[in-house]
Amino acid sequence: MTTQQIKENLLRYRPGTADAEDADFAEALALARQDAELGRWFDDRCKVQTILRRRFEETEVPAGLKEQIISEYRAAQVRRRWRQTAVVTALAACAVLIAVFFLWRQPGSDEQSLSAFGRRMVKTAVKTYGMDVETNDAAAIRAYLAAKKAHADFVVPERLAATAYSGCAVLPWQSRTVSMICFRSGKPLAPGEKSDLFLFVVDQNAVKDAPKSNQPVFAKQNRMTTATWAAGGRVYFLAGNGDEAFLRQYF
Repeated sequence: MTTQQIKENLLRYRPGTADAEDADFAEALALARQDAELGRWFDDRCKVQTILRRRFEETEVPAGLKEQIISEYRAAQVRRRWRQTAVVTALAACAVLIAVFFLWRQPGSDEQSLSAFGRRMVKTAVKTYGMDVETNDAAAIRAYLAAKKAHADFVVPERLAATAYSGCAVLPWQSRTVSMICFRSGKPLAPGEKSDLFLFVVDQNAVKDAPKSNQPVFAKQNRMTTATWAAGGRVYFLAGNGDEAFLRQYF
């Protein structure tokens, strides 16, 4: 199934119902859990559906509504006006909910901050994100990134460039494209790991408080040490399994 087919299938899915056990949704649900971006889209949609359902459930039926309907049934003209009013009110309520939803979905400044970008990239590295291409050939990595219209013209310090490549991937972030280039430092890797150095490259204007200097700034996030710098209109974010001394040797 393509991403579009999965989304079309899951548009009919109702969270908190028997749909979770429906075989018609099984494949789409499984594929959504395997794709990070698709999974976030599905989670957001489920949250909105849950909020809308809760709003309707919390709406109290006005006292005397039944009697009012019966009374207005006997007077067709009055009933017609009441229905028109009810429809307008319902449409207005839906419009408000839709507006609130889209305002809620708009990325705030915090979501586009450097710290938010760093957290997302470290989370990706810690989870051992699957590489699109596994190769130690730098030219093949650049060719793949160029074909995907990602940042293939990345420039890295000589010591990092001399480190063994292990592959790459193209990631989405805030409607932008991020290039992930993976390296192996030569240290023993844990089972299932293929890299211990991860370089992420994104447009500088995609990050609200992007660094301006080409001098790396080091920080600690979870079990990883990170280095951030800017060059050529790009933000470079290097994350590695080690301390600051380990990461500094690549600059």
